[in-house]
Amino acid sequence: MSLLFAPALVAADGQWAALQQGGTCEAASKTVGASYKDRPAARASISFDAGGPRHGQFSARLSRVPRPGATVMLHIGDQPFMLMTQNDMAWSRGPKQEQAIIAAMRNSGGMRVEARSPGGGRIVDRYALDGAPLAIDAAAACAAGLANH
Repeated sequence: MSLLFAPALVAADGQWAALQQGGTCEAASKTVGASYKDRPAARASISFDAGGPRHGQFSARLSRVPRPGATVMLHIGDQPFMLMTQNDMAWSRGPKQEQAIIAAMRNSGGMRVEARSPGGGRIVDRYALDGAPLAIDAAAACAAGLANH
C-alpha cells in the first residue's frame, strides 16, 4: 500500500477491519500475541486492488524475520497452506490458494503463521478470525466500488 495518505476505515468487526488506501482495499488484523518493541506488530491481511492484480491475496508480516530458506506455513483450523516469503513477509501463492484460504477463514475460529527463527526456534503468530468474513466482504466490495468509478 502507498504511504501517501492514511488508510480509511471501511468496516470493522471483531478482530478485523476493512481499510481503503488509494486503489487498494484490505481486510486486516494484528496478531493476538505479544509484539516486540523494536518492530511493528505481526499483521495479516487479504488485499483487493481496484482493477489491479490482487483479488484476495493473503499476506502476513511475521513478528520476527525467519531463518533464511525457512518454510512459512499458514494454518487455518486443520488446513495448512505453504506461503511464499521474503524477509519478514509471506504471501499466498496464487488465486486458487487465495480462494481456499478465504473459504477456510470463513469456517474457522483462528489461524496461525509459523516459521523457524534464525536460531532454530519457532515463530508462531496467532490470529482470531472473529470479524474476518465481514471485513473480507467489505474489502472486496470496496475494491469493486473503486473499480467502477
